[in-house]
Amino acid sequence: MSPDALALVARRFAVLAEPMRLRLLHALFAGEKSVNELVALTGGTQANVSRHLQTLAQAHLLARRKQGLQVFYAIADPSIFQLCELVCGSMEKQLSREAGVFAR
Repeated sequence: MSPDALALVARRFAVLAEPMRLRLLHALFAGEKSVNELVALTGGTQANVSRHLQTLAQAHLLARRKQGLQVFYAIADPSIFQLCELVCGSMEKQLSREAGVFAR
């Protein structure tokens, strides 16, 4: 990969390196939700959730739709499902192995 392409990949991972953004993505796995719904699901403040949603949308991971006064978000990049499944599955295996080591 070229240095420019690697920089893009690094930026994508940097966007995903924030726990609240991962909570928001996880909340959106079931489908489109309003900002108010996402605030309730994640326990964040409206300002904080909105800021993270904007970051995810600017990274082209989320799509944004406005209906009246409400704003709705949905996952725009379907590869995020596979990425999360891969990383989460790997973490589950690692935690299981570590739990087995500590149980002895």
